[in-house]
Amino acid sequence: MSYSSDLSDKDWVIIEPLLSSMLKFSGSGRRSQWSNRELLNGMLYQLKNGCNWGDLPKDYPPYSTVYWHYKKWRDAGIFEKTLQKLHDECRISLKKSPDIHV
Repeated sequence: MSYSSDLSDKDWVIIEPLLSSMLKFSGSGRRSQWSNRELLNGMLYQLKNGCNWGDLPKDYPPYSTVYWHYKKWRDAGIFEKTLQKLHDECRISLKKSPDIHV
């Protein structure tokens, strides 16, 4: 099932390379069985709907997994770095200097 908060394929084409470059697997521990897109869609659902993590629909990874990755990405500054890169790319596409930070 798809929710209005889910990333479209067009959005994912833009976001995926940014996330992948920042979320390199270190080799320690095990890889998640969930894709970054599934995890991010769960985070976006919670953000849009303001629900408790435990109330995520069963279409998403388990809420504890989504929340764990959310905390890990938040603490690593992934959201801020992604926003900054998107901002810079937009400014460049408009032929403006990317050095004006959000």
